[in-house]
This record gives sequence, structure tokens and C-alpha cells, in this order.
Amino acid sequence: MLSTLRNAWKVPELRKRFLWTIFLVAIFRIGIHIPVPGIDTSYLSSMTNSGGLLGFYNLISGGALSKFSIFALSVSPYINASIIMQLLTIAIPSLEQLSKEGEEGRKKIQSITRYASIAIGFVLAIGIYSMIAAQGAASGLGTAQKAVVLISLVVGSTFCMWLGDQITQKGFGNGVSILIFVNIVSQLPTTLMSLFTLKEAGEISIIEIGLFLIGALALLAVTIYFSLAERRVPIQYAGKAVGAKVMKGQSTHIPLSIIGSAVIAIIFAMSVMMFPETIANFFPDKGWSKWILTSSYSIFNKSTWMYPVCYGVLTVFFTWFYTQITFKPDEMAENLHKSAGFVPGVRPGEATEKYFERVLTKVSLIGGLFAALLAVTPILISNYTALSGIQFGGTSLLILIGVGLDFSRQLDSQLVMRHYQGFLK
Repeated sequence: MLSTLRNAWKVPELRKRFLWTIFLVAIFRIGIHIPVPGIDTSYLSSMTNSGGLLGFYNLISGGALSKFSIFALSVSPYINASIIMQLLTIAIPSLEQLSKEGEEGRKKIQSITRYASIAIGFVLAIGIYSMIAAQGAASGLGTAQKAVVLISLVVGSTFCMWLGDQITQKGFGNGVSILIFVNIVSQLPTTLMSLFTLKEAGEISIIEIGLFLIGALALLAVTIYFSLAERRVPIQYAGKAVGAKVMKGQSTHIPLSIIGSAVIAIIFAMSVMMFPETIANFFPDKGWSKWILTSSYSIFNKSTWMYPVCYGVLTVFFTWFYTQITFKPDEMAENLHKSAGFVPGVRPGEATEKYFERVLTKVSLIGGLFAALLAVTPILISNYTALSGIQFGGTSLLILIGVGLDFSRQLDSQLVMRHYQGFLK
């Protein structure tokens, strides 16, 4: 691996891309430490340390949310806009048609996504500001100062989106994914320091730290295995005559990722479970909000056994749902029939569509169960061990592995084109 990286550094084009990536990431990390004036961040620190949706946003922003810096929203609005546009593309025929128009259609959808991310950024900025203002963390600000706070957050988020585009064009890999990857990695030293802080306070022993690290490594290995795992659907293409030439039939396969929808499913499930709690925090003195946050019969109370169960069920459901709407068995069967392909032993048309539905259901259930395990494990650790202050999430693990594997594949393909040995060969 080190030899391959050294070979990649010797290629002028790749070296230039590496340097651009490092430079742009450095600008991003500097911006994380520029605070928005007039905000007491103590409340945000406590809220983000408690986990949940705000804790996840703080993680992918590299701690910028807890500092309430100009990059507090990071690329979260863009991620939300991308997910919403994916769903709308399926629901709105005009957008679906636009997505089938090739490169031009994708550029138009990307442009719409960028504008939508700015609008979502305003909504998130107003929501977060209202939350901290309700706790007295933004007292004494006039209308002009409030406008400066909101504009700073939205402009910072838009700049992060621009940085991601620049990394994609001039750097290496997908820019937004690289920024999220760097942010998550930047929080690992804080997690390790929290472990040793708990050890010095006498709340955990060295044996518990060792068991936690072993468990984390085991979960990492299993997640890598599932990330690389795929269900291969065999496909046979019939021979055909093209002019004077006769093309022989060939065999291939359609790879279906086992946990390709896991990250989106966990985010959806997290949003559903955290939305009532977020609303209740706006009205802490109301009876219904106290019931949501503290009642032993509330499924939104993290300390009850019902919360992880509902969380896990929702994760499995959203994994199945997102897999079905992403792969579209009817279109897969139709496109396969148009290209003179078929699944061996399955009749073309409706039978092939039902076959794809069965395969996707099995794949999504297996992936959903594993995603549910990743989503629920941090909650169980927090509820039943002394490691409640440790920011450990299955979603971040999936993102780290996914971005890392994508980076290695891209580097491997670049080196293969230049006759170098592959990244992991």
C-alpha cells in the first residue's frame, strides 16, 4: 500500500490532485474554528454530546456545530437536499424524465439540488438558532445581529458545498464525502481522550477500555466485510448479428450491494426517532413534552427498551424501502429485455420483475438487519455501560469505510491506467 502511494505521488497529475485536496481540506478545517459572534456555546456542547440527530450533525461537521462556527451546518443542507431530490425524482415524472436525459439532465438536477440546499440551510439555521435562543444562549442580540448569525451559517454552508465541488474537480475523490470523512476522523482523538478521562475518573477500568476497543475493531472488520459483500444476479446475453458480424452471447452479472442503502436508512430512522424529541425541547415546560422526554412508556425516551427496538425496526423498513425505490425492479426487467438479456431459468417480463423483487427483498432484509445492529449498538452501550459520553456511531463507521473503499478504488483505477500495481495488490 505504501509503495503504491509512493508511485501515485510520482505521477505529476495525481500529485497535483493530492496537493489540491490537502489544501482545500486545510481551508475547511481552519473555518471550523472561526466562531459566530454573540453565541454561548455551552448549551450546544451539552446537546451535541448527548448524541442523537444533533450529535450526528456535529460529528459530520467535525465539531463545528458544538463550537457554533461559521461552518456549523457544514454540508448537512446539501446532504438533505440530495436525499430529497432523489426521492422527488422518483415521485415527480418530470424530474424522473430529466434524470434520464444523460449528462445534461444530471447537471440540471445538480443545479436544483444546490439551490435547494441553500433554502434548507436557512431552515436549519433558523431552527438551530431558535433552539439555542430558547435556552438563553443568544440573549441580547438585536435584529441585525440575528440576521448576521443566520447569514453567516448559510454562507458558511454554501462555501462548504463549493469546497466539496472544488475537491471533486481539482482534487481526488468525491469532495463532499472527503470533507465528511476528514470531519469524522478528526473526532477520533476526542473519543480516545474521553475514554482515558473516564478511566482517570474511576468510572471505567482498563479492562472495559480494552473490551470496547476490541469490540470496535471487530465491528469494523464485520462492516468492511458487509461493505464489500454483494449479491450477484447472473445475466446471459443472447448472440446477435450486427451487419456481417455475428456477436456471440456472453455471461455476466448484476452486483447488488448488501448494505448500499444502510447509511440513508439509518439517517431516516434517526430523523423519525429524534423529531419528537427535538420539538419537545422547544417546549420543555409543557406536560406533553415532559412525557415524550421522560416517560417510561414513551418510545422516544432513549432510556427505555422500546427506543432501540423501534429504531431498529425503522432502520430495517427504510433499508427495504430505499432499496426498492432505488433499483426499481420493473425498470431493471425492462432494460434487461431491451438489451436481449435474461436471467437463466427465469422467463423475461413479469417473471423477471418478480424475481428481482424477491432478490432485492432478501438483500435489503439482510442489509437492514445489519444496519439496525450498527444503529442500535451505540444506544445499548450508552444505556447499559459507563461509556455514555463516548461518541460512537454505526453511521460514521459506514461512512468512513465507504469513503475509504471508494478512494482506494479510484486510486487503483488511476494507477492501473498508468501501468502501476494496484492499491491493494
